Amino acid sequence: MRRLIAVPAVAAVSVLLLVACAKAPTPVSSPTADAPAYCARMVTNSGGLEDRSFNQSSWEGLQEAATKYSINTDAIVSTSETDLAPNVSQAVATGCQFVLTVGYELADATLAEATANPDVHFAIVDEVVDAPNVKPIVFDTAQASFLAGYLAAGVSKTGIVATFGGGNQPPVTLFMDGFVDGVAMYNDKHRADVQVLGWNKDTQDGSFTGDFEDVNKGKALAQSFIDQGADIILPVAGQVGQGAAAAAIETPGVSIIWVDNDGYVTLPQQFQSVVLTSVLKNTSAAVVETIGADLDGTFDNTAFVGTLKNGGVEIADFHDQAALVSAELVDEMNQIRAAIIAGIIAVKGPSSPQ
Repeated sequence: MRRLIAVPAVAAVSVLLLVACAKAPTPVSSPTADAPAYCARMVTNSGGLEDRSFNQSSWEGLQEAATKYSINTDAIVSTSETDLAPNVSQAVATGCQFVLTVGYELADATLAEATANPDVHFAIVDEVVDAPNVKPIVFDTAQASFLAGYLAAGVSKTGIVATFGGGNQPPVTLFMDGFVDGVAMYNDKHRADVQVLGWNKDTQDGSFTGDFEDVNKGKALAQSFIDQGADIILPVAGQVGQGAAAAAIETPGVSIIWVDNDGYVTLPQQFQSVVLTSVLKNTSAAVVETIGADLDGTFDNTAFVGTLKNGGVEIADFHDQAALVSAELVDEMNQIRAAIIAGIIAVKGPSSPQ
């Protein structure tokens, strides 16, 4: 189950004490005119703003909200774990009505500041924080990665696919659960025996790089899978996943499946040829919707859960690799998508959002 973050009120005091000794955060301003009465601030996790993952997508949503609603927005960029709590405090100190935090790393600091500042509205991406003024923005990515797993099994020439994560955390392993289940359904339907390296759903254990920034770790781990015969790899590791793309372009016939946003668009151009598809989270739209609700007075702490049904998750186009995907496979995937939306196929795991 996804964890609910709850810490004693004394944590808020600890967060405030950290501000005095922290280095100055890095602000990134959106191109808005003179600041209006309403403003919003975002705090990234330690992966930075242009992580080709959920920080980047969240910031795009905040920028879209700035344009749509003519509000003032800024991002405070965290570059290490020691930045996190001080940066949330700094965001609150700006006096803005809305603070967006990104990632499980910011859960404790978000709860502490929300408790200490009940008049400020918060939202947190990819984590559930239980407080009256905090709205979780989470995604049932297993639904979309189920489709990606089915696709990978149908496209693989070696009969071996793989996945790895940056860390063993619910927002990461949820992708991996769905991927494994999608491969399993393909095997059942086609009497195939496609193997998945890197993740065991039953034991909730597998292969992790231990961080979300060191691209070399991602390349080394991906290469170890390639050496074992894997020809499609799903990295769930932020920037580290680019290492898997680097390994793939050095080995003919190997592809990757990106996560969070369309890797064909966000990765450097040289990697486009190895992107089979991407498991998408429509984070930007969720951020815009949440700020719109805050502006019109309907903000609440009910979690936004992105699903296939509401368009919060999906898989991307096949782009340059479309020729590898048969019409029959596309038809099967469309039927599976419809069955998931209708509740006929239940995609569940220990980390599924509620």
